[in-house]
Amino acid sequence: MNYRTKKRFGQHFLRDPHVIERIMQAAALGPADPAVEIGPGLGVLTERLLESARQVDVFEIDRDLIARLEQMQHPHLKIHGGDILKADLPTLLAAPPYILVANLPYNISSQVVFLLIENRTLFSNMVLMFQKEVGARLCARPGCKDYGILSVLCQLWFDVDPVIEVGPESFSPPPKVDSLVLQFTPLAQPRVDPVDPLFFTKVVKAAFTQRRKQLRNSLIAGGFSRQQVEEGLAAAEIENSRRGESLDLNDFSRLTRALLPLCR
Repeated sequence: MNYRTKKRFGQHFLRDPHVIERIMQAAALGPADPAVEIGPGLGVLTERLLESARQVDVFEIDRDLIARLEQMQHPHLKIHGGDILKADLPTLLAAPPYILVANLPYNISSQVVFLLIENRTLFSNMVLMFQKEVGARLCARPGCKDYGILSVLCQLWFDVDPVIEVGPESFSPPPKVDSLVLQFTPLAQPRVDPVDPLFFTKVVKAAFTQRRKQLRNSLIAGGFSRQQVEEGLAAAEIENSRRGESLDLNDFSRLTRALLPLCR
């Protein structure tokens, strides 16, 4: 491999041809489709994307890996150096919709998902690899311990489906955990009416501020006043003794609608 991985970037390079093929099948790229890859690493998956897509934009933070990618000298490869979390995606990806593929660094995967949700209109399909326990949260349903902020927000905007579980032996160096590839298919309309998407997100985050506390206390800890919370829960017909993890999308929609006029 002739490359020393950098722990600070959470580098575990996918090398399993079977897993790569399953990712490509889920991506379903056509010759007219532009693709995006986050964290291309040594470029193994990048090469497969270049065989199928019209153009491939890659985001890589490691300067040494950027130099390796530049050596490919492929006319349809565009390399964006730097931190994906600081990237201005609407400016850099100016010809949507793109198909996104990524073996996400585990240490920033949740932050990247928030970024992708904010920029969801740029993508027609996303196939992303996560640490297995993080992937489980994204698919989780109300009432289970894995259900949380990302579960709610992802399922508001996407169908989220498992593609393949991946063991440590599929990477170099092998991580200490299993991984899970998920496919995110954007919905034509959000699954419920978010009323105000930014405020909806604020409500969801507040509801999980203190997971073990009653919903009323979590919302107050999340920045709402006691009066707003009590009036909002009553208007939404939600018991204040419930916990955030028990609320489904419809509950969050009603709660957002009830709280929004109280906060203006």
